[in-house]
Amino acid sequence: MELPEEILAYIFSFLPLRDKYNAFTVCKTWSNTMTYPSAWTQTEVRCDSETSIPQNFSTFLPLVRHLKLSVSVTEAASRETGLWVLRQAFSEGDGRIQVLCVNCLGNPPLFYAGQDLLQGLVDVLTGGSSLMELDLRGVPFTLSDAFVKSVAALCPALRCLFINNNSLVCGVVAETVREVLKLCPALNTIGLFQASLSQDVFQDLLSPQQSALKRLELRCERSLKYATPIRDQMWAEVRRRHPALVVDLELDHTLPELHVPAVLQPSIPVRQLRLLTWTWLLDEVRLVGQSYANTLEALEVQTTPSPELNDALVALATRCTRLQEVHCYCVVSPEVITAFRTHCPDLRRYTLKTRKEQHPWTYTTLR
Repeated sequence: MELPEEILAYIFSFLPLRDKYNAFTVCKTWSNTMTYPSAWTQTEVRCDSETSIPQNFSTFLPLVRHLKLSVSVTEAASRETGLWVLRQAFSEGDGRIQVLCVNCLGNPPLFYAGQDLLQGLVDVLTGGSSLMELDLRGVPFTLSDAFVKSVAALCPALRCLFINNNSLVCGVVAETVREVLKLCPALNTIGLFQASLSQDVFQDLLSPQQSALKRLELRCERSLKYATPIRDQMWAEVRRRHPALVVDLELDHTLPELHVPAVLQPSIPVRQLRLLTWTWLLDEVRLVGQSYANTLEALEVQTTPSPELNDALVALATRCTRLQEVHCYCVVSPEVITAFRTHCPDLRRYTLKTRKEQHPWTYTTLR
């Protein structure tokens, strides 16, 4: 039984570019299927020294709607290929790309700040672009205020913007965030450094003109040492203004331990929490169980094992019954595993070990 070409095209849309090319060479039917626009709706393109991009596929890149671009920043040639892919994908000039995710591979050369890639992205975007989602979490370079403002001005239809990448410092100030909210009125999902927030940003979020905020991703790191903490009252007001809001928090290992309590305000509707501080987190785990019982769905903890931590995790499991994932990267007692499996009926996978294992630790899947 042969599948209709329309169904094949839908299946092929999930393949990365290299596999699309392999499918293209199988037979005439599959080759013809590759001419369907739906086969290119989602495409992942990898640019490195081990992957070549067929030149005859350049005519299909403008058909892509969701593009994931992975670029090796080690070699200049790979970076240039990545820029060529961007130019081809945006070559129609009317902003056909709706979702763009940029991911950098390898270690960048010394003093390389990614300016060619970032400027190349700005160059290909056009005024009135229909780009609705831009994900730069995989870009390791500091994103400047000028770059973020340029992207927002060129892409007013943005609904999702992620600039909470793994750069060493936060390069975006609160005034830039306020400008982005004005330039992109439909924005409902934002990923930021928490250091980019301020009382003024929260006042803008409370405005009646602000579109309903659905998701906020916050990366908390060393820059919070110099930022004014967001009061719990402000979080409570934003939560009332945006009742569907969920917040994903990541606490980086560079965040000083004394600043952790100021981040974990009780009124934040935390859905996912990553405590990656490697500090003594006993009080924080207890606070999580008390404050986020009705919202928490995923928890990751990197800390030091202790009997007290086991007791705190058992208590958390009895309160946070909505949990779907739990990953604790230190040894725990068997009672902790039993507690999560007993009290969390939606639990899908967990990393809970009763003895040390070689890195990386594997998780257990329940469903």
